[in-house]
Amino acid sequence: MEQGTLIKTNTYTADPNHSAIHFWVRHMMVAKVHGQLGEVKGTLAFDPANPTATQIDVTIDAKGLTTRNEQRDGHLKSPDFLDVEQFPTIAFKSTRVSKAGDGEYEIVGDLTIRGVTKEVVFQAEATPETKGHFGGYVIGVSASGVIHREDFGMTWNQALEAGGVLVGKEIHFQIDAEFNRAD
Repeated sequence: MEQGTLIKTNTYTADPNHSAIHFWVRHMMVAKVHGQLGEVKGTLAFDPANPTATQIDVTIDAKGLTTRNEQRDGHLKSPDFLDVEQFPTIAFKSTRVSKAGDGEYEIVGDLTIRGVTKEVVFQAEATPETKGHFGGYVIGVSASGVIHREDFGMTWNQALEAGGVLVGKEIHFQIDAEFNRAD
C-alpha cells in the first residue's frame, strides 16, 4: 500500500426487514420445493476498493423456516433435517472475498448448520452505497450458492419405487440483503 493511502472500510448491520434467504430443493427428482429461512442478523465490513478485507458475520433463524406447508416445515425443523430445537440458528462467517467483476465477488466462508461447519462458496454482487431513506447509508448484496445437505448431517431420505430419492441432496440458495450504516 502506498504511503498516505487510506482504506475506508465501513461496517454495516443487516436489515432484517429487507433481507431474505430463499432456497429450493428437488422433490421426487422432478419438482422444486421453495422455502425461506427466518430472520437474518449480522454485520458486513466492506470497502469496495479493497474487497479482500471484507468480513461477513451473520446468523439466520432456522426456526423461522417456511415452505408454506406446515407438515413439511415441521419435518424440515425436526432432527431428520435442521433439528431447530438443538440448533436454532445457522451461521456464516466469511474467510476470504475476491473481486470477480464490476460489483461482483466470490465469497468463501464457513457455514455452520446443525453444529457442522463446512467451507462454502457464494457468488455475489453488491450495489454501490447510497443514502438511506431515513438517514444513514445502505448497500444491497445478492448472493447465490449450492450446498450438499448430507455434508451437514441432513441425511434423511426415502427411495422412490420408480428410482431416485424423495428429497434432493443439493440445496440452492438465493440471498438478498440490505445492510445499513449510520451517518
